[in-house]
Amino acid sequence: MEHNEVINRRDFLRNLGIAGAGVLAATSPWLSAFAAVNETAGERLKVGLIGPGSRGRFLLSFLLQNPKVEVVAFADIYQPSLDEALKMVPTARTYNNYCQLLADKEVEAVVVATPLNTHCQITLDAMDAGKHVYCEKTIGYTMDECFMMYNKHLEVGNIFFTGQQRLFDPRYIKAMDMIHHGTFGPITCVHAFWNRNNDWRREVPSPELEKHINWRMYKESSKGLMTELACHQLQVGTWALGKLPDKVMGHGSITYWKDGREVYDNINCIYTFPEGEMMTWGSDIANKFYGLEEQILGKLGTVEPEKGKYYFEDYVDPSPAFLKMVRDWEQKIFGDMAFAGTSWTPETAKDNPGTYLLDHTPETDGTSLNLDAFVEAVITKTQPRRIAEEGYYASILCLLGHEAIERGEIMDFPKEYYIDYPEYHTQAQTIAE
Repeated sequence: MEHNEVINRRDFLRNLGIAGAGVLAATSPWLSAFAAVNETAGERLKVGLIGPGSRGRFLLSFLLQNPKVEVVAFADIYQPSLDEALKMVPTARTYNNYCQLLADKEVEAVVVATPLNTHCQITLDAMDAGKHVYCEKTIGYTMDECFMMYNKHLEVGNIFFTGQQRLFDPRYIKAMDMIHHGTFGPITCVHAFWNRNNDWRREVPSPELEKHINWRMYKESSKGLMTELACHQLQVGTWALGKLPDKVMGHGSITYWKDGREVYDNINCIYTFPEGEMMTWGSDIANKFYGLEEQILGKLGTVEPEKGKYYFEDYVDPSPAFLKMVRDWEQKIFGDMAFAGTSWTPETAKDNPGTYLLDHTPETDGTSLNLDAFVEAVITKTQPRRIAEEGYYASILCLLGHEAIERGEIMDFPKEYYIDYPEYHTQAQTIAE
C-alpha cells in the first residue's frame, strides 16, 4: 500500500486476510476511522506540531505524505528544532511558546511530541483551545495526569489519539484476530522485552543543554524505559488477554551506563491477572542480542507479532531419518532421566520454523496509519471507539510498574484510575468493589 495514495479500508483489510465488519468491531474497532476515507478525499486539515525534535520530525515526515494534511505551524523552545522543521515545511509559522500556537486560529489539530513531563498541560490547554490532539505516549508523567487528560477529552469531546502505533500495525491486527478467534487456545502468559546496546544519549552542543536534550535520562522529566518503551508492549499484552492486570511488581537498576543518568538501564516487571495469567516486561540497554518482541503464549500455540510469525505446539519435526535414528538410540541409553532430558531434543522451539502472519512484509510499523486515522477522525469529527482508552490504560500500566519499582512493593491496580471502558468494565467493577 503506497502511503501517498488515498487509503482504502477494504483493501487494507483484504491484505490482512480479514473481512467483515464483525471482525473489525471485535479486534480493531479504531480502524473504523477509515470508513469514510473516500468521501473525505477533498478535505484538508490544518495541523500544528508542538515539539519538532527527532520524534516530532519523524511524525512530520508521515503527515507530509498525507494529501489531506497541511502543516501550518511549529512550536518549540529550542530554536535548532524549529530550524530543522522549517527545512521540511518552509512555509510554516514558528512559535517559541506553545500557547502562541494554540492561539493560532488556523490550527485545527495538534501533534504533541514534547518531553513526557510537559504532555499533560499542553494537551489540557490544547483541548481548552478547541484543538484536537494526537499525543505521543506515554500520555502523562503521573497516573493523575493521565486521568485528567482522559477526562478532559470526555468533557470537551475533542478527538484524542495516542501514539500507540501497534494498534495500526498489520502484523498485530492479524495476530489479534487469530488470538481472539481462539486459534492459539487460551492465552496464559505474555513475555515482552525491548533490548538495545547503546547509551540512549544524544549529542549535546553545550553543557547547559544537557537536561533539555537528554531529558529522557532525568527523573524530573522522564521515567525512563518504562514510559519510553514499555507503553507499546504492555498495551499489546492487555489487547491479547482482553483484560487488565490487578497487581504488578518489579525491579530496576543502573547496571552498566553509570554516566550520571538518573533512570534505570535494566528493568523487569511482572504483571499478574485475576485468573492467574501473567505478563512480563523487561529491558536491558547493554545487550541487543534478543532485540524486541512480544511472545504471546497460548495452550495451542505462540505468536511473535514483531517477528510476524506464529508457531503451533503440535509441530512435527521433519528431520532426516538419520537424526531420528540417533534420537531413538539416545533415548534407549538415557531413557527419561530427569536432569535434562535428551541432549538432542530438550525443546521443540529450535526446530519449529513457524508460519508468517502475512504473506508480505508490511511497509509500515503502524505509525503512518495511526496518524492517518487521526486525520480522518478529526475531519469526520468522530472519535474511534477504544483508541483513547487503550492509550490511557497502557500509560497507567507503565506508570504503575514504575511506581512498584520505586517503592519495592507489590502494587495493586489503584481503583480510582479505572475508567468506564466496556471491554474491561466488568473486571474493573468487581475489583473496585
